[in-house]
Amino acid sequence: MTNETSSATIDIGIGGMTCASCVMRVEKALKKVPGVDSATVNLATESARIEVHNPDMEARLRRAVRDAGYEPLAPSAAIDTVDASPWAGFAPVAIGLALCAPLVLPMVGDLLGQDWMLPALWQFLLATPVQFILGARFYKAGWHALLARTGNMDLLVALGTSAGWALSMWLWFTAPDHAAHGMPAMAPHLYFESSAVVVTLVLLGKWLEAATRRQTTAAIRALHSLRPDTAHLLGSEGEVDVPVAEVLVGDKIVVKPGERFPVDGTLLEGRTQVDESMLTGEPLPVTKEVGAKLTGGSINGEGRVVLQVRAVGVDTVLSHIIRLVEDAQAAKAPIQRLVDQVSAVFVPVVLVIALGTLLAWWLTGHSFEVALIHAVAVLVIACPCALGLATPAAIMAGTGVAAKFGILIKDAQALEVAHTVNVVAFDKTGTLTVGQPRLTALVPVGLGEDEALRLAAGLQSGSEHPLAHAVVAAAKAKTIDVQVPTEVQAVPGRGTQGVVAGRTLLLGSLRWMAELGVALDTVSTQAAQLQADGATVSAMAERTGAGVTLLALLAFADEPKPGAKEALATLKARGIQTVMISGDNRGAAEAMAKRLGLDAKDVLAEVLPGDKAAKVAELKAGGKVVAMVGDGVNDAPALAAADVGMAMANPNGGGTDVAMHAAGITLMRGDPLLVAGALDISRRTVAKIRQNLFWAFAYNAAGIPLAALGYLSPVVAGAAMALSSVSVMINALLLKRWKPD
Repeated sequence: MTNETSSATIDIGIGGMTCASCVMRVEKALKKVPGVDSATVNLATESARIEVHNPDMEARLRRAVRDAGYEPLAPSAAIDTVDASPWAGFAPVAIGLALCAPLVLPMVGDLLGQDWMLPALWQFLLATPVQFILGARFYKAGWHALLARTGNMDLLVALGTSAGWALSMWLWFTAPDHAAHGMPAMAPHLYFESSAVVVTLVLLGKWLEAATRRQTTAAIRALHSLRPDTAHLLGSEGEVDVPVAEVLVGDKIVVKPGERFPVDGTLLEGRTQVDESMLTGEPLPVTKEVGAKLTGGSINGEGRVVLQVRAVGVDTVLSHIIRLVEDAQAAKAPIQRLVDQVSAVFVPVVLVIALGTLLAWWLTGHSFEVALIHAVAVLVIACPCALGLATPAAIMAGTGVAAKFGILIKDAQALEVAHTVNVVAFDKTGTLTVGQPRLTALVPVGLGEDEALRLAAGLQSGSEHPLAHAVVAAAKAKTIDVQVPTEVQAVPGRGTQGVVAGRTLLLGSLRWMAELGVALDTVSTQAAQLQADGATVSAMAERTGAGVTLLALLAFADEPKPGAKEALATLKARGIQTVMISGDNRGAAEAMAKRLGLDAKDVLAEVLPGDKAAKVAELKAGGKVVAMVGDGVNDAPALAAADVGMAMANPNGGGTDVAMHAAGITLMRGDPLLVAGALDISRRTVAKIRQNLFWAFAYNAAGIPLAALGYLSPVVAGAAMALSSVSVMINALLLKRWKPD
């Protein structure tokens, strides 16, 4: 459960749901509870996610689920951390198959010209346990549906098979009356086998669904399994093994070679290679040295290391990732609204069609038995299992396989929209470039170069901006002492100001200097040349009583990320426009664009951080579907403004927090090629959803008329109904073979 200041999210597992009608019924029951803002029920995960005003409402919500006829469970009941046996839950199916075999055997005998029909008493003894013991779940759920004045798959199965069983009983007991009235004394044809086989086939179908559903939740189970149970706590008495739940922020943890990091931390001692493949999809180990950030769940390489804990429990990156994937798999795609609308009226319409079939056959001169059997076939084949599984099964499979390769999809809407994207806007620094610029030139004005560098490094020493790091690194490389600044103030989108050695300094963009009235005429030629060479040029000035005086020009250069040029070319080959948004001057931005293979017309330069969202809005004009890719906190407004926001994590973990709040998709690896992968898995997942919905609708649209016209027996209808659900699940699972290009 996650609490917020104004609302809370409550997750509840739900047992006993069988079809789309069940989903609608549970959602309706939950939404009636006072204080519920929204409720989303997922058939594939057998869970509900409820947004409420009061986090203490869970007991009332569980009561509402139970009153609706379903079993409230723990949130993790449907997605367990331990793989269940592949034969779990098969016992009732096995018993049903064993009892039905003698009933079906006479049908084989008919094909061979043999009469192997069992006496009516034996048919009764074999079929009745299947009908009322193995099939008890259908009666229980169907009864609750009637009490709620609604319908579901269980009600259809219960009505259909009960009608077949009751008809057989009536024919059996009225057979002596037939002989007494001079009618043929042959044994009547009973339908015990039809009812028993339908119940067994439905049970078999549900078991197969559960087995395939376990495969769709494999991604969640794999992520859960990354959490170690114990940690080696380093205290005054040496190493002590403690449960991970007892580890606190600030503790020191020892991690031995080959072990998983139990929590997030910062490397204090040692040097190692870390396997982060399950978190980022990156197959190659990453070198970690003192000061590097370590992520819980990743695997330590050859070195014994000591880390200081910086996040535990729900605050770790792994917990955020698990929550992200769970949110995506629990969410309901916009296309699901069509299914919900159909499901709301589906079962009542089927009952009317079945009644119409019964009356039509009976009133046209056929026996009541024949009319009833055709009506039963309509009830059985119309069960909307496949309809309820079509969308969530595909979403679970698609988001699961995407997570395996480091593409975390936050919600189903982002997944559904991403395949329609025709413009991708990239933030430049840290997304298309390495994000670690170097100070390539320093042009002092009125003072020495070392003095200018000392002042600039002092002013920038408290900043986390990449350009600030470049200045400080240049000073350290020349062993220049860096003085701590005072009265430091960041001016968003422009630069930094503060006091160093008693001097009030300002360092930022040339645009800011022009706004301050700084005379740049003496260095304009040099600045233009540096910009033409692709450098980002900043200026440092001093504020005195006489005004603001220029002290130096600083030029910075960055390098394109490996694979960035190929990523842009891949998107362009797919007919997707790519745009680069940069705060750099036009010359520097276009120089980098040229190296990346972008046209000058696709460069938006000199864009302040606060204006990025407005630029995204401009790109969306004219009906364009825009994806924004960024890696920093400053990109959050633009990520939220885009149709699809993609936050790209960097090696230091940046971007992940942004993704949790503003972006629909998180790219856990700083690889621009993952953008094309995210759009591709969206396209394939939506295609699977549409295929599943088409076949689910087509199955019912074709099956119900065939059953009503007498072309399908209840047994064939039951088999087709069971196989339709399984086929939908298997079609969705084909997504597990996907790999990004």
